[in-house]
Amino acid sequence: MKKLVIVESPSKSKTIEKYLGSDFQVVSSKGHIRDLATSGKGGLGIDVDNNFEPTYKISKEKKATVKELKALAKKSDEVYLASDPDREGEAIAWHLADELGLDQDKQNRIIFHEITKPAVIEAFENPRKIDQDLVKSQETRRILDRIIGFRLSTLLRSKIKSKSAGRVQSVALHLIIERENEIRAFIQEEYWTIDALVNKKNDSFVAELKKYKGKTAKIANQEQSDAIIASCTGDYVVQSIDKKVKKKASKLPFTTSSLQQEASTKLNFSAKKTMSTAQKLYEGIEIGTGVEGLISYMRTDSTRLSEVFTGSALAYIESTYGKEYVGSVRQKKDANSQDAHEACRVTDVNRTPESIKSYLTADQYKLYKLIYARTLASLMAPAKSDSMVVQIVNNDAQFNATGSVLTFDGYLKVYKDYESSKDEVLPVLEEGEILNDVKLEGKQHFTEPPKRYSEARLIKELEEQGIGRPSTYAMIIDTLQARGYADLRKPTETTKTKVFFPTEQGELTDKKLQEFFSDIINVKYTAAMENELDEIAEGQKDYVKELRKFYDRFEPLLQEAYDKMEKIEAEKTGEMCPECGHELVIRKGRYGDFVACSNYPECKYVKQDEEDKIDETCPKCGGPLVKKRGRFGEFYACANYPECKYIKSDRQPPKETGEMCPECGKPLVERKSRYGKMFVGCSGYPKCRYIKKEEKPKDEEVDATAKSEAEEVVETKAKKKTTKKATTKKTTKAKEASRTESEE
Repeated sequence: MKKLVIVESPSKSKTIEKYLGSDFQVVSSKGHIRDLATSGKGGLGIDVDNNFEPTYKISKEKKATVKELKALAKKSDEVYLASDPDREGEAIAWHLADELGLDQDKQNRIIFHEITKPAVIEAFENPRKIDQDLVKSQETRRILDRIIGFRLSTLLRSKIKSKSAGRVQSVALHLIIERENEIRAFIQEEYWTIDALVNKKNDSFVAELKKYKGKTAKIANQEQSDAIIASCTGDYVVQSIDKKVKKKASKLPFTTSSLQQEASTKLNFSAKKTMSTAQKLYEGIEIGTGVEGLISYMRTDSTRLSEVFTGSALAYIESTYGKEYVGSVRQKKDANSQDAHEACRVTDVNRTPESIKSYLTADQYKLYKLIYARTLASLMAPAKSDSMVVQIVNNDAQFNATGSVLTFDGYLKVYKDYESSKDEVLPVLEEGEILNDVKLEGKQHFTEPPKRYSEARLIKELEEQGIGRPSTYAMIIDTLQARGYADLRKPTETTKTKVFFPTEQGELTDKKLQEFFSDIINVKYTAAMENELDEIAEGQKDYVKELRKFYDRFEPLLQEAYDKMEKIEAEKTGEMCPECGHELVIRKGRYGDFVACSNYPECKYVKQDEEDKIDETCPKCGGPLVKKRGRFGEFYACANYPECKYIKSDRQPPKETGEMCPECGKPLVERKSRYGKMFVGCSGYPKCRYIKKEEKPKDEEVDATAKSEAEEVVETKAKKKTTKKATTKKTTKAKEASRTESEE
């Protein structure tokens, strides 16, 4: 009889089993096994009148998994619960223990923050009980999200046709719209600056007017600028030279939030992409010597690093770069931080990005390289520069020129790709020196409105305000776009960074929520609620009392909204439904407006535009084929959907090249990979996997994401990877769904 270990993700189960040995069997729950039911009063799955008692239901897709886990648990001597090391992981462990009938007073909860052999072995040497306070905190969050999400979403759908609302989602939307209103209300103001263009022999530099008549220079218009320039007569004298050695310390190790922000600005990764890529690095990658977890747990709000890791990292820095590059261990103590586990870091500083580049996809390499550089830089010495500030005076005007020269790169030795340092060299000057070649130039400027939120700026704002948790930010951002409340796009063609623009429906949603629920949907209340959840996790507050306090405040507001919120009727087209005779109206869909019957759901007629029809019939039912718009673009499908689900394929048969496969003799054909790259391969694929190589291979390394599917198969076979793609894809979706504290 073996000892059973249950983890969340299948991708890390084999690695952990290898570390533990033959006495252990490691299996996966594939995330959450159950969730709140949708039965009972209001479909909440919560008995509000009975201390908010929840009713849980095993997810349909997890019934087979639970059945298998129960069978394995019965045959095992010991069952260990090794779900992820956060509140949601604690709740998953509790759900498993409850469903499998395990003793919850037993020390069977295993916590590790990285998937390496030493960390896993140490975790199993120090098991503990399930922390019921953490479970209560997580379940309180889930109940709050269910009540707010279900009740508000139902209200908004019935009144204004909006799709959803949420405890954190709606506050994030409010921030976006508040910023948009600030931009609309912004009044541009003119101001001027004056630069002194100084030439000394073959050197030139710029000094900026800082003070005039002893006060900070504030120039409103050209007249004032011209008057100041006219007053500057006579000599320009170097009044003072202030030289200093400036130190610039490195940034702290990554938290979830700072990782998402830095990946957004430096790698152009979305928050969702960052987290999904980091998840794979955490769970483990085959790197030639086996599957290894490359980073520590990426859902964290702590900047702390373990003593064991910092000891090895500081020794590596000294041996690789020299003693002068060794820094100190620093940590920021944030009032909002749970500090449940370490910062997000690499698991082994000796595993450089270049040494494992061939085993990683392009995105994995970019993110690992960023995390590696940030981890190492955080423990390195500050960069040093010689700084010089020169004051130049002429009558009542004081100009300042600043120079800086990097004298010691410090942490920039490893972080220079993500943080630049530019020298500004001033010529040799002496106090009292008269500068003869000086020209003054007035420049007109206009004040600019506040910037719209990019993903990085919105995440930073949410974190600073204490709204939500970093692990939820990616889902919040995704939901705002999926619900049609905000668009993420470039404001101009020349701008690189995408920013959030609220949609008309998003502004309407926020307007109604602020009209009736401003006491709850606001920054201050949402942040206070997060603090209360923290206090529940620490055993300082009773979760039932906190839920009751919230509900008694929320329910009257909801009833008032049902009574007083104006219902927006669908716009009538003046046409009648050809199927039932009711009026046709314009409805809002996920992919835009469409015309449909007002008698929905009894009548499901949807009008098709004439230009959307094609002169073809469905080969399955004989109905007409029409153009539809989906998440990934336009396609043609049967007009009788959902009764007939035929979709016309736009794939063309592979084009023969006239050459024969040298391995099996079948024709060679042109194919297109999933990434759009054309290649020549055998028509006998997958039995024959021959790929014709280019006669003149490129000098530069081919980006991993641009490889053809067939090339990836060959590479996969060479590395002896056995993970099935379909299983991996399904697991990833399940993981993403289960690892975010989603709002209904």
